Amino acid sequence: MSGRSMLKLAALAGAIALAAPYGLSAQTTTPTDAAPAKSKTQSDVEDAAKKAGTIATQPVRDVGAVKQEIPPVLEKAQSDPYGMTGAANCTQITASLRELNDVLGPDLIGPGKKENRTGKLAEAGGKTLVNTIIPFRGLVREISGAAPAARRLNEAVDAGVARRGFLRGLHRAKGCRTAIG
Repeated sequence: MSGRSMLKLAALAGAIALAAPYGLSAQTTTPTDAAPAKSKTQSDVEDAAKKAGTIATQPVRDVGAVKQEIPPVLEKAQSDPYGMTGAANCTQITASLRELNDVLGPDLIGPGKKENRTGKLAEAGGKTLVNTIIPFRGLVREISGAAPAARRLNEAVDAGVARRGFLRGLHRAKGCRTAIG
């Protein structure tokens, strides 16, 4: 497949992923909640743009041209997820939790966010389209080192999630009143 065709496919995938939230947010906005819907829509658009970029650049990551680095906070969590270093008091615990939240995203507290089904379908379609660019993708990912790197990143994320849970438990056990955010 030529470079021009690959570029067209990547652009199409990006357009699909970006267009999905617009249709959904137009259906859910009501005049009484116009202000919150606007910020939600902006967040949805930013999320869609980020996903579109990730989808469009997947072939480049598959061949190992772009590497994903493991954030230092996750490497630290991976080395000792249940260690007491940096967890001596409420201020340190809160700071550590905020660092993890910055990398991992928000924790699962309270009711979950309603799934954007249209966005998920567009994302799946974009991924399928872009992933057809590279034949024998799984083999290419193993040879290029992209698959082992993804496994290492996933292991680090798992350790980060475990560390966050441990720190949340410490935060509660110590009776900390600091907002985690």
